[in-house]
Amino acid sequence: LESNRVSEHPELVRIVVAVDPATTKSETADEVGIIIAGLGVNGHGYIFEDLSGGMTPHETCVAAINAFTLWGADRIVAEANNGGDWIELALRQVKQNISYKKLHASRGKQARAEPVAALYEQKRIHHVGVLPQAEDELCTWEPNTGMPSPNRLDAIVWAVTELMLRDVGMEMLHVKA
Repeated sequence: LESNRVSEHPELVRIVVAVDPATTKSETADEVGIIIAGLGVNGHGYIFEDLSGGMTPHETCVAAINAFTLWGADRIVAEANNGGDWIELALRQVKQNISYKKLHASRGKQARAEPVAALYEQKRIHHVGVLPQAEDELCTWEPNTGMPSPNRLDAIVWAVTELMLRDVGMEMLHVKA
């Protein structure tokens, strides 16, 4: 991660707010993962803010919409598996016409993360500044060990997948740095 760290990002062609929702807020509940990321004109991904934490559904939506507005994002993307369908309804209660895309996980966390890990290995994903808790999850999470759900990691995977591994973003995989 250190070798991919930058202090600023180039002009961005897209920005997303990625949400890995929790189904509830309690002492034992998973945290909500909220990551803000962009796709640079150079075809590289930039992770520049981690707003993750313990939040109610309403707090999650307010945080995501505030980030969407602050960063001039194009879309909020969120995982809808395991009760995450609530997020679209809650987002639209806060801001009716928000640009939102529901994502479904058809493969396990490890399989979803592998293409994103490959982009990190290719030095195509950069962290703008230091994101300590997100970076800890990226470096320490081990699948199938009973570790807590890596919500920041999941939100990063959703953001990078939306920006670089889907639709128009697929063309960006072939851009030379």
